[in-house]
Amino acid sequence: MWTWEVENAKGVMVIIHGAGEHHGRYEWLRERWNEEGFHVIMGDLPGQGVTTRRRGHIRSFNEYIEAIEEWIEEAQTYDLPIFLLGHSMGALTAIRALQLRSLPVWGVILSSPALGLKEQPPAFKDVLSKGLNKLMPGKLVQSPLVIENVTRNQRLWREHKEDKLYVKKVSVRWYRQFVEAMNLAFKDMDKFPDVPLLILQAGEDKVIEKFIVRQWFDDMSLSEKIYKEWTGLYHEVFNEPEQDQVFAYAKSFVHLHV
Repeated sequence: MWTWEVENAKGVMVIIHGAGEHHGRYEWLRERWNEEGFHVIMGDLPGQGVTTRRRGHIRSFNEYIEAIEEWIEEAQTYDLPIFLLGHSMGALTAIRALQLRSLPVWGVILSSPALGLKEQPPAFKDVLSKGLNKLMPGKLVQSPLVIENVTRNQRLWREHKEDKLYVKKVSVRWYRQFVEAMNLAFKDMDKFPDVPLLILQAGEDKVIEKFIVRQWFDDMSLSEKIYKEWTGLYHEVFNEPEQDQVFAYAKSFVHLHV
C-alpha cells in the first residue's frame, strides 16, 4: 500500500486496479486526483504487482476484499471523506467489499466493472476448469487479456511490452473465484449500501459485456446512481485518448459529495 498526500486535502481517493495489472499503471490518474486536492491510496492486489504472494494466484476472492479493507482503514486515519474508485476486476472487488463489509465511503466510482465477460469460454473449458479447481487449483493458464483490446492508447501498448509486473498467466482457482464473484455481485445486490454510485462504462468494451453492466445498474435500488457510457472508448476509459473528459466527469461527481 502506498499513500500520496497533499496539503489541505478535501478527501481521500482509494484506487483499485484491475486484473493482471498493478498500481503503477494509475500514475496519471493518481496525479490528477492529487491536483484536485485528494490524498490517494493505492496498492497491488494479492498475487499482482510487487506483492510477495504467488503471481496470478489466490486461494479466495476474500484476499482482495481484505486488501481493500486495509486500504480503507488507512484512509480513515485522515478523518476526511473517502471515495472508492475501482477499474474492471478492481470495480468488482469494490462491489463485493461493499456488499460484505461496512465501509465508510462517501461515494463509489466503477470503471467498466467486471460483471460479465464479453466472450465466454467454450462449455468444455468451463467444465474442465471446475474439475481442475479441485485437483490442480494452482495450475496456471494464459490470460486472455490483450492490451490492444483494452485501450486505443498506443503509448500504453509500447509500455505494456516492457512491463515486467504485468501478470500474463492466472491460476485455475483465480478464474473460478473471479467467476463466482461476478455471480455473487448479482445475488447479493440487496446488500450493497445506499451510497452515491457512478459507473463509467466503455462503449466499445471488448472485455466486459456492457449490457450486463447496465442490467446490474438498473436493478440497483439506490438513492443516487449515475450510468455514463462513453461512446467509442475501449475498456480502460481512464487510459483512452479521451481520458481528460472521463476524469472531468468523475471529478464533478466527487465534488458534488465532498
